[in-house]
Amino acid sequence: MAETGFARFQGKVALVTGGASGMGREASVRLAREGAAVAVVGLPDDPRGAETVQLITAGGGDAIYVGADVSREADCDAAAQAAVDAFGRIDLCLAAAGILHARYITGDPAEHDLTPGTREGHVINKPIEYWEKVLSVNLTGVMLTNRAVARRMIAQGEGGAIVNISSGAAKIPMPGSAEYSVSKAGVWMLTRCIALELAPHNIRVNTVAPGVIDTPMALGLSQDEQRRAAFERIVPLGRLGEAEDIAEASLFLLSDHAGYITGQILHPDGGLFTG
Repeated sequence: MAETGFARFQGKVALVTGGASGMGREASVRLAREGAAVAVVGLPDDPRGAETVQLITAGGGDAIYVGADVSREADCDAAAQAAVDAFGRIDLCLAAAGILHARYITGDPAEHDLTPGTREGHVINKPIEYWEKVLSVNLTGVMLTNRAVARRMIAQGEGGAIVNISSGAAKIPMPGSAEYSVSKAGVWMLTRCIALELAPHNIRVNTVAPGVIDTPMALGLSQDEQRRAAFERIVPLGRLGEAEDIAEASLFLLSDHAGYITGQILHPDGGLFTG
């Protein structure tokens, strides 16, 4: 893990969804290392949430874990309020919660196939509840998180910064995974709309759209040597991304170093989507 001497977030409070593992965990730890108090948000029954908090507190940081289903408005509001109750305010938000498909189970390698591609997964055959589940978490969940946090930022009157995690899948159609690609494309447009709406309040909103990243969601790829090698061959930088690559991109956009950037999309993808 790359070390940093920055303290870009000293005195700030951050809320991170999807913070129990992967990109969200890495970002949470790094935010805390640079001075932020962090409300780590994940599913109520995910034991890894406590592990993320432990990583932060062991390093001298301040964090709480909040169990929430981001597809539920009441849960998003409660999570944002928990951050305010614990730390007095919210300055930063990283909306990283997401699922690959409707049957995705956190921590189960059997449910981590990046390329379903079967006819059963095609739009004309897929159960509508599968479609709705992915969009409810990946798109509606981002919207609900953004507005729960933004309402509190507006009330504080001191601006803020929000970063939403999209995906390179927003640019490339994936047969068998239409709902995932559509949800991530929706996050990109949602970000642009909300950025314009919140600009008068000095709240910046941007998107990070990763390429293929070696995280728990990609276990089905990273544990298959042949598939991993195939992906590495088509990435110009010759490797899969790491959670820290996405965390660093996200922290840049959350920081004052990006103070004149809003409504934009950043692709940390090893050059995969340069076309």
